[in-house]
Amino acid sequence: MSKRKHRRESSARRDADITGTWHVEPSEATWMLERLLRARLPQLSWAQARKLVAGRRVLINGNLCLENQRRVQSGDVIKVVLHSLPPLPTAADVELVFLDEHLVVVDKPPGITSVRHPHERRERGRRQQFQKTLDELVPEVISRLERPAQGPPSTRRRYGTKSFPSRPRVYPVHRLDRDTSGLMVFARTSAAAERLTEQFRLHSTRRAYQAIVHGRIQAQRIETQLVRDRGDGRRGSVAEEGVGKRSITHVRPLRRLGPVTLVECRLETGRTHQIRIHLSEAGHPLCGDNKYPGSAESRRLDELLRPPRLALHAVHLGFMHPITGRVLKFQSSLPPDLQQFIRRLSSQPPGSNTDG
Repeated sequence: MSKRKHRRESSARRDADITGTWHVEPSEATWMLERLLRARLPQLSWAQARKLVAGRRVLINGNLCLENQRRVQSGDVIKVVLHSLPPLPTAADVELVFLDEHLVVVDKPPGITSVRHPHERRERGRRQQFQKTLDELVPEVISRLERPAQGPPSTRRRYGTKSFPSRPRVYPVHRLDRDTSGLMVFARTSAAAERLTEQFRLHSTRRAYQAIVHGRIQAQRIETQLVRDRGDGRRGSVAEEGVGKRSITHVRPLRRLGPVTLVECRLETGRTHQIRIHLSEAGHPLCGDNKYPGSAESRRLDELLRPPRLALHAVHLGFMHPITGRVLKFQSSLPPDLQQFIRRLSSQPPGSNTDG
């Protein structure tokens, strides 16, 4: 083995040794993040702990954290990942698909949480330390379109005109996972929020996703009872009658890509992590899904394929306008990172194809 290869393998093993997920204990509350990392990973020096944070490898409650001196709170979930995450999305990465005075439909970029974690919403004095969530970025985008500041900065200062007009409020009515991209709707008034929420509760909305999953999957209807805790602290399906929430996913294969398949998933219900759980339990976990990765064989395949992220995108969204009653339908194409992943899979030689 060459010295260069030995160094690479040693570095990979070292990086794997400093990954993990922890809950902050009450005794660790108010510690600085760098102190917590050193306590949980004693092999790190102070400089290495700071380098982990600066290198975009540390998440708090699912959000990337770049503040090594941020003070953690009891119950916070700290995760150190193997590779650097992409730069944080900004308002410039959020595309508005539809906008009126009652609602806004956006194309959510990956890597951003839909709604602020309840614990963080209470931490008003530390808000500047947190990665912005989608429901905080969308008002910024709307403000720039609807109420642009007038005049050059010097004029605004001279006459006391506000440079940054008050931002409109949006009301979340559903969510997408942090690493899921695609179509989302927010209400802009309490009345619209109430009526949209009712549509999602009654499952009268139309939602479809595209996902890249392991193996050769057949068209099927998956129905299970989903629970928050199946007995091991994780969400999943149970067989007991009358337990959990009825959950239905319709799966249709679209394209074979070597050892994986591009599929469409249509939601008949909309439970937390429904698509990810259903497909993982069916033996076809999503590429890039670290939470529901399936078998050891699936995990090895993910390491070989190196998906850019969770391979899930909300491509269709349909609902009735909460005020006018008009039926609205929206469509979104797969984003560049997943398109590039598909092109890479398509270019693999036939001999590399294996069934997962």
